[in-house]
Amino acid sequence: MPVRHLTTPTPLELGFSQPAEWTPHKATWTSWPADNDLWFGHLEAVREEFTALVRTIARFEPVHVLLRDDESEQDARVRLEGANVTYHRVPLDDVWFRDNGPLFVTRASETGSEDLSFVHWKFNAWGDKFHWQNDTRAPEALAEYLGVDHWDLPVVMEGGSIEPNGAGVALTTRQCLMQQGRNPSMSEADLEQILRDYLGFEKLLWLENGLEGDHTDGHIDTITRFVDEHTIVTSVCSPSDTGNYQTLQDNLERLRTFTNLENKPFKIVELPLPQVRLEGAEGRLACTYANFYIGNGFVVVPLYGDPLDERALEILTSLFPGREVIGLSSRAIIEGGGSFHCVTQQQPLGRIWKAED
Repeated sequence: MPVRHLTTPTPLELGFSQPAEWTPHKATWTSWPADNDLWFGHLEAVREEFTALVRTIARFEPVHVLLRDDESEQDARVRLEGANVTYHRVPLDDVWFRDNGPLFVTRASETGSEDLSFVHWKFNAWGDKFHWQNDTRAPEALAEYLGVDHWDLPVVMEGGSIEPNGAGVALTTRQCLMQQGRNPSMSEADLEQILRDYLGFEKLLWLENGLEGDHTDGHIDTITRFVDEHTIVTSVCSPSDTGNYQTLQDNLERLRTFTNLENKPFKIVELPLPQVRLEGAEGRLACTYANFYIGNGFVVVPLYGDPLDERALEILTSLFPGREVIGLSSRAIIEGGGSFHCVTQQQPLGRIWKAED
């Protein structure tokens, strides 16, 4: 049966919403790095770190890997031999599947399980900064593979720009969502309504800015994350980091004023940025421990060979009881502008939804 593409009725009208990342996964989706020029000559080191990341995730849940071409497929199959991985040939521009992939939504069904669908947003490489025409088509490859009816919207929205708590609240930044290269004709109120209708957010909490050197224009997943429905971990740094200190202090103060749907404040936990300032081919790298990825029984945290690596792991371990918190090197991956959360997208556990159901 052909996959159906919808705009209405909205997911909200049908009872769908975006679940929190810590809810059970069916699988993780990612893309295999290709093109040495994209990685400033560091592709081999990037692939070594990707291998460690995918193999780690595959210990806990199935992983689907999108492959750009013959060379990528051959390389991935050799490096990941024996891992719980399924491969898909999909033309790609880059690897940041958190942003160009779909955003999954679920709803409780009459059988007691979850129905699963997704929203295919427009992707334009963070305001037309890079090539994106292949990347924005990737969600349709998933739709065909899964056989899932879903929603298609001509609205630019990236998964790294929003952070849901699974209870009707999400975090974002004005620097990103209001950047003119994305949806220039839309106001804050317009975007809040879209995110309510299509992801089920009843309350959108706005921070102002993100990290220096972040070419995504302040993605929330590089600075501030929910670790459970009531707890937010947020990046901080010392006053000597003149590029980030005031921004992160302003964010911290604002977070302390935020409340949930019951008007209760969140618990706020401070997470340091890496201490050492790292420079890449295009300037400062937006190194952060907040770009962790939560999966079934684990949390994988990017590390940079920094004096604060162990302190960050200690903090995050205390926030995820019952999950194995694993630190892996992201020193090469960060050269491309992101880390583990940016290159992954979770598929929640659920029954594939068909619109006629």
